[in-house]
Amino acid sequence: MTDLTTLGVAGLRDGIRNGDFAAREVADAFIAKVAKAKALNAFLVETPDHALAAAKVADDARAAGETLKPLAGVPLGIKDLFCTVGVPTTAASDILAGFVPTYESAVTQNLWDAGAGMLGKLNMDQFAMGSSNETSAFGNVISPWQRNDGGNAPLAPGGSSGGSSSAVAARLCPGATGTDTGGSIRQPAAFTGISGIKPTYGRCSRWGTIAFASSLDQAGPMAADVRDCAILLEAMAGFDVKDATSLQLDVPAWERGLSSDLRGLRVGVPTEYRVEDMPAEIDALWEQGIAWLKDAGAEIVSVSLPHTRYALPAYYIIAPAEASSNLARYDGVRYGLRDLPDGAGLQDMYAATRADGFGAEVKRRIMIGTYVLSAGFYDAYYTQAQKVRTLIARDFAAAWEKCDVLLTPTAPSAAFALGEKSADPLAMYLNDVFTVPSSLAGLPAMSVPGGLDAAGLPLGLQIIGKPLDEQGVLNAGLAIEERAGFTARPEAWW
Repeated sequence: MTDLTTLGVAGLRDGIRNGDFAAREVADAFIAKVAKAKALNAFLVETPDHALAAAKVADDARAAGETLKPLAGVPLGIKDLFCTVGVPTTAASDILAGFVPTYESAVTQNLWDAGAGMLGKLNMDQFAMGSSNETSAFGNVISPWQRNDGGNAPLAPGGSSGGSSSAVAARLCPGATGTDTGGSIRQPAAFTGISGIKPTYGRCSRWGTIAFASSLDQAGPMAADVRDCAILLEAMAGFDVKDATSLQLDVPAWERGLSSDLRGLRVGVPTEYRVEDMPAEIDALWEQGIAWLKDAGAEIVSVSLPHTRYALPAYYIIAPAEASSNLARYDGVRYGLRDLPDGAGLQDMYAATRADGFGAEVKRRIMIGTYVLSAGFYDAYYTQAQKVRTLIARDFAAAWEKCDVLLTPTAPSAAFALGEKSADPLAMYLNDVFTVPSSLAGLPAMSVPGGLDAAGLPLGLQIIGKPLDEQGVLNAGLAIEERAGFTARPEAWW
């Protein structure tokens, strides 16, 4: 019998609908696999009862001859940034210790309404701040991949959605939710050989998702392939009156619209993304991606995004500034950790709670954000960064006059070893060099696996699209996926 955990979202959905297997069998298979994979530290909380309950609903509906919901019986992993009723939600931070939401995030509610179940809450970089999943208060997530050179150094699964990427790559769940502020869906997807898409800002509601940088945060799916991402995104997206930035638009039928025939599509190759000291393997994969899209019928054009060089510094002013404001709510008064030394006053409690509850990277970004928003520095830093953001958006708008999508590498390297860059924040921040510009502009962007490096580790290609053109991004991703024929999977050692 087929190992059900090797089937993706589409395979499980169709198999349950057709009666090839019961939803209960699917839930049992993934629950058992999650329980055996604790060495990866991907799950912070396991929720087998939730997955089993969804499976029962699906099986009962099929037995009664009812039409099944779009994701009936499909069990998913949920990044611990999404609030879930009755299930601890910590954003991987000690400051939210003991917090159990009484409300459901809009994204997860949409998934439950579509019939999906939850296998558990996934580990992540604390408050989504990190590129390696090393800032979690609950320990590193470990990538299921290992180098083929005999070295056994544990590898980073990317971040901040490292628990999601590791779990999907290890087939602990067929799909997972992620969030992307500056690349936190796309970079971990590239590191672990899976697909992930950040939709246009506003496609998925941010309500009930713990905030990092409100003008940048966007939820999206992570799964084994492009079709599964399209299926999950259809379920996750939609207008939400509780989110003022939510787009009041119908959700397209992205799965039905999938096509790898790119005749008539113009693919832009931005010259500024050829960064100094880029590894030869990354450049070679990029050239191969261009050839694949040309083979699919696309026209390749060269474009310029002249303000790309300023994207990373602008991002690391804007995002920390918004974080310093958003994280001010964690004060030890209403929920989560409270550190109240003997004889302490209110200000002492604030200071002690935040000192003990926040990790080093979160503190660093709060300090940066508070500094750039302070009197005398606001105009010099924050205002200038916002001007740069506008110029970056204009660069993309100008590029769309010449092309329909852009093709770039996803990350400047394959996965690195845990601890390799954690002592150098600037080196860590450079992981976002290819993903940040599209985040600043609020554009849809996706990573798909394109091949392996010399050490046998996955490398990803990124497609960036026009506002609201998730279909174009998915179709270009599908064309690459079909031609890359990426079937490599990590060998189970965990």
